[in-house]
Formats: sequence, structure tokens, C-alpha cells
Amino acid sequence: MPTIKVTAEGTPALETRDLSVFYGDNEAVKSISMEVPKNKIVALIGPSGCGKSTLIRCFNRMNDLVPNARVEGQVIFRGENLYANHVDPVEVRRRIGMVFQKPNPFPKSIYDNVAFGPRINGVDGDLDEIVERSLMQAALWEEVKDRLEVSALELSGGQQQRLCIARALAVTPEVLLMDEPASALDPIATSKIEELIQELVKNYTIVIVTHNMQQAARVSDYTAYLYLGELMEYDETDKIFTAPSERSTEDYVTGRFG
Repeated sequence: MPTIKVTAEGTPALETRDLSVFYGDNEAVKSISMEVPKNKIVALIGPSGCGKSTLIRCFNRMNDLVPNARVEGQVIFRGENLYANHVDPVEVRRRIGMVFQKPNPFPKSIYDNVAFGPRINGVDGDLDEIVERSLMQAALWEEVKDRLEVSALELSGGQQQRLCIARALAVTPEVLLMDEPASALDPIATSKIEELIQELVKNYTIVIVTHNMQQAARVSDYTAYLYLGELMEYDETDKIFTAPSERSTEDYVTGRFG
């Protein structure tokens, strides 16, 4: 399958080449080739079990941690295949951060959550400045600046998710992966996360998995539709939702199935 390109301008932030993922004998992602443009938001959509989360976890080698998972093909970042033998997956995850479906703050203070990554990576610089900058980028600073020593577990669900985003940003990644970051949140907290995503894309490339069609339409620049592990269509979000090329895409985004 040829690489599906959504833009011809510049070097992509990420590129997959014939990427397949197996869990034992089950092929969950099937020979996907696509480019993720820099400083854009790409949404991955599709019914449950279509391979969205498996694909996004390939972008920073999180599937390495899944028993019986096997990855074939390439993920290109900064001109290198992330699955080459010499590549350190820990360094990959520093440069390509991830935020998960459910907020997962550490049972530490707000400050120590954000400072955790810089500390273990031996990052130079003033930790206080890094924590403040990261919390400001995550639109959380004003809400917590007077209680940084409070346990992160005392925050609301939406605040915890923004804290997890701040924690990811503290190690200055280039790409931010978000696997259904608002699915466990109420509508107000979801709105704040969506506003934050649209602000962060000025400085980061963002890939988001979502089951929420309206969310994909609201926040993303490009949308990829997956079905049964295959990339069925990938294009500008407006086109995917108003004039898709594939009938299966139209059926899914209009709610005929899925």
C-alpha cells in the first residue's frame, strides 16, 4: 500500500511505512503507511477494536511493554526508524510523550508529578521554572500555584488529566500522543482539554485517538479512519466529515454503523 500523504509540504513529524502489529497470531494493525504533519492535530477514529490505540502506541514504542506484541515495518522520526536496534525506547518516549485515557497522576505532590520526568532524565535547568512553565502550558497553573505541595490525587478528574499533560510536557517532547484523553471526563472538563489541545498544537505535533466524532471534527486538522486494522481513509478533517472518498468512512462518520 502506498504511503497516504495529507500534505506535500515539509518533512513530516512522524511517518509509518508498512507498519503492522501482531498480538500473537492476531494482526491488529495491517501494513499502514501514513505521514503525520508537523504542528498539526491528527485524529484517529474508528469502531472499537479497529487498531487505533495499537497504532498510536507504536509511535513511541509503548507496544514494547505488551506481552506477545510484535511490530513489523517502520516508524520514522527525525530521519530514523524508531524500531532500529540501536534506538533507546526510553529516549523515544521522552521525545514523543503520551497521555492516557484515564488520568494517572503519581501519588505524589502536584509539584513532584511535574518534576518527575526532568529529575529522572537529569534535565538541566531550574526545576521551579520547568514546573511553572509546564503547568502554564497545560492551563493549570492558576488553579494550583498556591498548593503545589498538595497531593495530585486531591485534584478533580479534569485537573488530573491536565496535570498528566503538564507532566508529559515537562521533558520537552516534540510530539504528544493522546489516547482518548477526555473520555473519562465530564463535558466542562472535556471542553477545557479540547481548548488546551488547540493551544498546544502551536508548539507540538499532536495525535489523538477518539471515539467522539464531534470531538474529532472540532479539534483536528486531519483525520484517519481505521477499520479492522486497516487505514481506510486519511485526509483533511473537513473532507472526512463532509465529502469522504470511501463509502465505509461515510457510513461510520454519519452513524450508520460503529
